[in-house]
Amino acid sequence: MRVAFQGELGAFSQQAIQQLLGAKARPVPHERFDQVFAALKKGSVDAAAIPIENTLHGSIYANYDLLLKYNFAITAETNVRIVHNLIAPSGMTFAQVRQVYSHEVAINQCLDFFARHKRIERKVYYDTAGSVKMIMEERPPGGAAIASELAAKIYKARILKRGIEDDPQNYTRFFLLEPSGSEARGARSGKSPWKTSLVFSTKNIPGALFRALSALALRDLNLVKIESRPLRGKPWEYLFYLDLLGRSDDEAVKNALAHLGELADFLRVLGSYRAAPAKQPPQR
Repeated sequence: MRVAFQGELGAFSQQAIQQLLGAKARPVPHERFDQVFAALKKGSVDAAAIPIENTLHGSIYANYDLLLKYNFAITAETNVRIVHNLIAPSGMTFAQVRQVYSHEVAINQCLDFFARHKRIERKVYYDTAGSVKMIMEERPPGGAAIASELAAKIYKARILKRGIEDDPQNYTRFFLLEPSGSEARGARSGKSPWKTSLVFSTKNIPGALFRALSALALRDLNLVKIESRPLRGKPWEYLFYLDLLGRSDDEAVKNALAHLGELADFLRVLGSYRAAPAKQPPQR
């Protein structure tokens, strides 16, 4: 199974693919998120794995916008523990490190490390795994990278320091996307509860959002996430992305969606899928 993701081989998205589909899935790297979605629409891949939110950095807004633009089904989710490692070519010692390359988000999640080692300069790069690939190919003097253990393994680099992130409670939530109409992964054998993700908009009038959310509250549905995004073409109006516990064909959820559809200007169910287990396999 070919699965598109953003970044180079060894990115945390590749770890997500392994957790979602196992070692037999073939990761297909792309430079940008929009290229990932376009590849799935074209049919050059069977699925796509995209990050949707991080416990420290927050939501990945570009992917919320792309979920609306493309009509794919969310068929699974997983949480990846983000472990940032200091990685360098073999033979380089920590004392020789003078500059560290990585994605801006990864660098900003390791600020305590840089505060302790003021001699080391931060260098923003487009991708965590890509920074490892670059230092192994170009060998910049004193150059190291921050990335996953998987990236170090793929590019045959050396981990100088493990777990240099500021906060160990650093997780990224990933969605598995497949063509519209695809069945949820693990639907029959899974034991975790169901989630349903949807997006809607309301009229810009007092109480509109309250009445929309009451469609869920009246049926005792648990809303576990809400995110607003600007509605293009309508300044100061918004789309609302929701995650709730339950399956779209459950009676309570089905009735809530019908009620919400009467109140909303626009409504789309993005997918029903098994919630990610509380604990995930260790990064390898």
